[in-house]
Amino acid sequence: MKLEGLRVLDLSLFLPGPTVSQMMADHGADVIKVENTGTGEPNRNIGQRRGAETVYFAATHRGKRSLTLNLKDARGRDVFMRLAGTADVVLESFRPGVVDRLGVGYDAVKSVNPKIVYASISAYGQQGPLKDDPAHDLAVEAMCGLLSNNVDAAGQPCIPAMPAGDMLAATITLSGILMALLRRETTDQGDYLDVAMMDSILACMPNSVGEVFAHKRPPRPKEERIWGGAAFYRIYQTKDSRHVVLGGSEMKFCRNLLTALDRADLIPLCELPPGPGQQPVTDFLIDAFRGRTQAEWVEFMSGLDVCFAPVNDLRTGFDLEQTRVREMLLLDSAGKEHIGTPIKFATEPGQVEMRAPAHGEHSVSILTELGYVPAEIDILQRDGVI
Repeated sequence: MKLEGLRVLDLSLFLPGPTVSQMMADHGADVIKVENTGTGEPNRNIGQRRGAETVYFAATHRGKRSLTLNLKDARGRDVFMRLAGTADVVLESFRPGVVDRLGVGYDAVKSVNPKIVYASISAYGQQGPLKDDPAHDLAVEAMCGLLSNNVDAAGQPCIPAMPAGDMLAATITLSGILMALLRRETTDQGDYLDVAMMDSILACMPNSVGEVFAHKRPPRPKEERIWGGAAFYRIYQTKDSRHVVLGGSEMKFCRNLLTALDRADLIPLCELPPGPGQQPVTDFLIDAFRGRTQAEWVEFMSGLDVCFAPVNDLRTGFDLEQTRVREMLLLDSAGKEHIGTPIKFATEPGQVEMRAPAHGEHSVSILTELGYVPAEIDILQRDGVI
């Protein structure tokens, strides 16, 4: 596998960091999850359970090893630094400054391993007036302006169904780590990566900043193409109170559907900018879609070249044949379901190890690998260091 031979020490918590290290584990990296000696990773106790394990934890920590360490104890820090000397990547997501206070920040690790790639994920980054503010995904979305455009029909902001800040930061961090590892091949030097969730969101909105940059004012969501201002890029309700979407405003799609609905006279309006000029088309489509059930619209659209989809629930999404063909729904030996890996290589494909570690399951074996003898390990266990 692509990352076989790489060792990742993961100090991060919750979603973005564990997502990064899990994608690396899926492709061969040896990921050691460093957890506190108390309750450990919060995901172990968040959300629905299958037996003794939460689905959230299983979905973010499969294929990793768990080492419990008290980093506030000098002996715990010594274990970490010895381990860091064998690692390629360190990943953390505490508030800025915490790892330095614990003695395991980039400068400390670099002193024992100049080749280390050290990645920090935080809400607002390591610099700036907001850097110390507590924030999870929703607060970051609100602060940067994304949430103001995620509105309902009444124009009120509503919570997005996916944590954009968390997941965009995760994918950007993974990209940055891999860039640094590639560069290390020629320089023999590591690097420090500072990823902010807010930066990640802003960087992923190039098709949303037209009004912001051109006219120095906030967008009007109902007049923006991707937020419902375009008649062919909207959510519509059906006769059975379900929903469908038109998801492509290219003129060929407009011509195909409006012709099939005997309203070719509306086609020229689709060439107008999003907003009031397209409202007659939108009004017609609102009435049209309410005239048939969702299933009837799926059948009607099957013979047309129109960018269309039913609004499925998440259970239906995982039950789609497309999802199964792409191996994005996996079953373990006990029949439990897992999310697949989205990075599909033609050669050396990822191999998902679906089992997640128990809290501290690998502490003894990892310390043994580092050269600790049983008597030393017993003392560390007795004193709550591991």
